[in-house]
Amino acid sequence: MSTATESRTTKFSTRIDIDASGREELIGLLNQQLADLIDLRSQIKQAHWNVRGPRFFPLHELFDELAAGLLEPIDNVAERVGILGGLARGTVRMSASNTRLTDFSESRTQGLDVTDAVADRIAYVAEKTRQAIDRAADIGDETTADPETPSPVLPKRPFPGLDFPPPH
Repeated sequence: MSTATESRTTKFSTRIDIDASGREELIGLLNQQLADLIDLRSQIKQAHWNVRGPRFFPLHELFDELAAGLLEPIDNVAERVGILGGLARGTVRMSASNTRLTDFSESRTQGLDVTDAVADRIAYVAEKTRQAIDRAADIGDETTADPETPSPVLPKRPFPGLDFPPPH
């Protein structure tokens, strides 16, 4: 089952009033975000399952909450791809082959080290999300770009109330 020849932005009929090249770019942009978000969620679950040390329990719970908080943004991004006429590329294999995140090291198990790794990845995805929001606005897709819509597609703050300091 080779997927090498499959189009990254398979299109379906749509009545969205964004020109074809704009939709094509948006679909690619959203599928990239989808891969990053799915990978981020899986890496946070990896942290949840494997964190060790004196702060185990609160970190274990925190990582579970963070991972759960990504389910709605992941779903919104994938559904927006379909609305724009694209095919959401959201399987584990598709995400793994398209993510921009570095792999989560199996040697990272101690509380603060794991927390730093998770915080770095969240900060990276947040930065790429802001860039995607800006690009969607440039293309003229206000629905994708507007994080204040009732169902935000690319939320500027996927984890409200949680701020991580910048990496050292």
